[in-house]
Amino acid sequence: MRNRLGRIVIAVIIALVSVVGYWTKTQENPVTGEKQRVNLTPEQEVAMGLQSAPQMAAEFGGLYQDPKAQQLVKSIGQRLVQSSDAARSPYRFDFHVLADERTVNAFALPGGQIFITMALLKRLKTEDEVAGVLGHEIGHVVGRHSAEQMATQELMSGLAGAATIALSDPGSANSSAYIAQYVANMLNMKYGREDELESDDFGVKYMVQAGYNPEALLQVMRVLAEASGGNAPPEFASTHPSPGNRMEKIKIAIGKYSKQ
Repeated sequence: MRNRLGRIVIAVIIALVSVVGYWTKTQENPVTGEKQRVNLTPEQEVAMGLQSAPQMAAEFGGLYQDPKAQQLVKSIGQRLVQSSDAARSPYRFDFHVLADERTVNAFALPGGQIFITMALLKRLKTEDEVAGVLGHEIGHVVGRHSAEQMATQELMSGLAGAATIALSDPGSANSSAYIAQYVANMLNMKYGREDELESDDFGVKYMVQAGYNPEALLQVMRVLAEASGGNAPPEFASTHPSPGNRMEKIKIAIGKYSKQ
């Protein structure tokens, strides 16, 4: 009994430290003005992105060796940044085409390093569609989603550790740890889906501001749905919302920003 009480006290202390630490990591987003829980400064985000970029590129076969393709993506990306609210951000945006011709993907590192695989680029038929992909990724950077995820993961790890200590006993420690980690992972997935929808909204806004046709982002969703081959996991167990759900939100965003 005494041992169990001691574990509970330790667990409560760990949980309180995790929660207090999370809520004290509050910064105002320089573009949106939103109060966010993040554990990095914009300068640290830029440094992390620049440091991670070579390794991330290597994971996808390095950069695509075609200067014209690289320049096309860079020009579209810079037009999106310079002609939109993203220009008010402190980040150093750069855009890269990856050599991988099998993985349909695009992603953004903290601070503005943005990548699109050749596998995705060759499926896009117009510059507007490319702008849709890049605008979405710019949205992740401006929304500081990576920094938010890091802070959230620290919180969830702390709470999961506290739960493991409180619930564990000599016969079920592994089971308790598994359940706590599963809950933490599912909560992080929820945050991921919200980030994706927010980035779609940002992407539409930046496309409109830069003079691109935002309807092209709907076609990008069709491309992604086709690329998945209908084998996407259920939405509740995925970091990305289903293409159908995203399309409905994109249509709402198009109506909102096209009127401004």
